[in-house]
Amino acid sequence: MNNFDPDALECLAAIMEEGGFERAAQRLSITQSAVSQRLRALEAQVGTVLVVRSRPLKVTAAGQLLLKHTKQLRLLRADLEKDLRELAPSSTGHGREEERVSVAINADSIATWALPALQPLALQGLPIEIITDDQDFTHEWLREGQVLGCVTSLNQALRGCRMEALGLMDYVAVAHRHYAHEHLPNGLSAHSFSKTPFIAFNRKDDMQREFVAQAFGLKRVMLKQLFVPSSEAQVRAVRAGWGVSVVPKLLVQPLLDVGELVNVAPHHQQAVALCWHCWNLESEVLDALSHTIKQEAGRCLRAS
Repeated sequence: MNNFDPDALECLAAIMEEGGFERAAQRLSITQSAVSQRLRALEAQVGTVLVVRSRPLKVTAAGQLLLKHTKQLRLLRADLEKDLRELAPSSTGHGREEERVSVAINADSIATWALPALQPLALQGLPIEIITDDQDFTHEWLREGQVLGCVTSLNQALRGCRMEALGLMDYVAVAHRHYAHEHLPNGLSAHSFSKTPFIAFNRKDDMQREFVAQAFGLKRVMLKQLFVPSSEAQVRAVRAGWGVSVVPKLLVQPLLDVGELVNVAPHHQQAVALCWHCWNLESEVLDALSHTIKQEAGRCLRAS
């Protein structure tokens, strides 16, 4: 097997993670020409193109394999750093910025329970990078080798990975009490939803449509949607009277308790089953990450 230059591998990772050669050069503190040279040398060693020079840049299948290999090397270094800290507490114990340990987590989990799960490892100095995406798409980051683990709604283990069920996240449809009083005095119904603005996360977010379809037994629904790409900001938009949003109950329960927000569809709540997927590797860091995520999810999510 070829011995790949670790600097060249990190160069490839930086190009894809930063989205370009210039920003990769800035991150690695080298010239843009040096970035190009390292990539060309790596492509020559592999014997194929690794990055398609398009807008945006695209990684090839071979490039994805090397990206996954690079992430695995980072995990090995993180394990080594952890062991060294235990043997020599006075050592710095902090990996280089480009050696981040990446996980993909859906925005609603980040806004509710996931950060407390990661806090112990972050305080220990683990260089964590959280990549956010919809829970139906976070597993693609793992499949492509760009993260070592993900929280996703996918309930089938990916090849080379292990999977653990985390629990159910409940979603409710909420509006500000004044908005509900004026526009939805009888709550959300099969007759009123089409006239109601719904605040969705982004165009990939099907939660609003799925909630309405299941609540009223419809096969297909069309909604008036506004897009606000932040779970917390969706709630702020609801509080400002923009319309209705289907959001995690965990996120809005305090506002429901004090009556600022109203559950406009109290007869229905949507449950999304979440799972943790990670590479099937022997790693103290990965085991610790899996343990703390499962522990916090068990505390906050509803048992499935």
